[in-house]
Amino acid sequence: MDKMNLTAKKCTPCQGGIPPMSCDVAEKYLHEAPEWELLDNATKLKRTFKLDNFEDAMQLAQRVGELCETEGHHPDLIIGWGYCRVEFQTHKINGLHENDFIMAAKVNQLVEPNSQKKSRPKE
Repeated sequence: MDKMNLTAKKCTPCQGGIPPMSCDVAEKYLHEAPEWELLDNATKLKRTFKLDNFEDAMQLAQRVGELCETEGHHPDLIIGWGYCRVEFQTHKINGLHENDFIMAAKVNQLVEPNSQKKSRPKE
């Protein structure tokens, strides 16, 4: 599969009625979202960011939330002391869609070490 440049794409509204990605297709997309992993028979996409403290985890969750609100595609966020877990799934199809990988790539871009934003994750 050719490089997709997912960060250049926008999420498109999913109306349901389409099948979720197969595991094989999801694994190909996974190459475009380093550090993410497939869960639950490739129906979810997850990454856990390790941070220095609870405040940094809250700030990362806020930044991810703002990005996702702009794109109109929302993750499940789980935060605690020193971590922020981000999970994507397209609920209308109970599985993965290209939108989930677009958002994973954009979250990766958001937290790259050369970012000027505060509360960068430790990798």
